[in-house]
Amino acid sequence: MTQNPLFNWRRATFISATVAAIAMSTPKVNAQVIYNPIELRGRYEVTDILSEKDIPTGQGGFARDYRVTLTDVDQVAIDLISDSFDAIVSLIGPDGTTVAENDDGPDGTTNSLLFARIQTTGDYIVRVRAFGEGGVGNFTLKVTRLRPAESCSTNNNR
Repeated sequence: MTQNPLFNWRRATFISATVAAIAMSTPKVNAQVIYNPIELRGRYEVTDILSEKDIPTGQGGFARDYRVTLTDVDQVAIDLISDSFDAIVSLIGPDGTTVAENDDGPDGTTNSLLFARIQTTGDYIVRVRAFGEGGVGNFTLKVTRLRPAESCSTNNNR
């Protein structure tokens, strides 16, 4: 007994239309935000904890990211201090490239200090991480905008 080819085509069309209707009627679930850097506002200073719940670096350690908005006239000093781990601080530009990075500060400790001149206005990421594997613990992060002093004009009208 042979089946009518027209019947098979109608059945395939009906099944395809039914699947499409079910897919379109299925409520969309909002995507969960996985990556959301912590926004630094105001003084740009924070005391926080690097933990195993932070971003895995792929090198056995973890990182915590902070977002700061900078302008093309800014020069910044970023100071990362921790007694718990060997601190590394990175400044990542709006395009995702590393602008600057520092492992050990000039004072001979494992704290980090970096200076950078900002070339492009936008949102930057300040990444806090530990050197090596498993470094976690308390830290203080300070982002300071360094701006030239306004030139003073002296009025010599006497």
